[in-house]
Amino acid sequence: MHRRIKRRLIHHVGRRGAILLLLGGLVTLYGVGQLARPLPDRSGLRLLLMVMDLDCWSWTWIAAGVVAMGCAALPEGRDWPGFTCLWLATIPWSASYLMSWWPLGENPRGWVTAAIFAAFGAVPLVIVGWDEPARRAHPREHDEN
Repeated sequence: MHRRIKRRLIHHVGRRGAILLLLGGLVTLYGVGQLARPLPDRSGLRLLLMVMDLDCWSWTWIAAGVVAMGCAALPEGRDWPGFTCLWLATIPWSASYLMSWWPLGENPRGWVTAAIFAAFGAVPLVIVGWDEPARRAHPREHDEN
């Protein structure tokens, strides 16, 4: 019975929804992690912290993740807010780390962290343009082999 529920859930959310659940969960955990135990080295975050404190930024990550996970069950074409929120959460962090490297020169490895946040943010931008594969009428079991 557990397998059947799992298969139906996977069939219902599809691949796009699965990505929204996965990335939304990661983004939510990142925000919770910042609340529970903030980054000790904030050299790349100076510009962000001029706008809001770290707790507020943590809640933006959590909100983006919750929206993404909430959009996971929506049909293709209506799930775009989840992908957009994931992308939007990464922009300020990527920009702050990039600017801490250049032009500010405060963080010699800021470009690395900026690239990581930018790449993570690019993933939902790519996936939002993908079509969901055609679904079979009834999910089949794959334990026949």
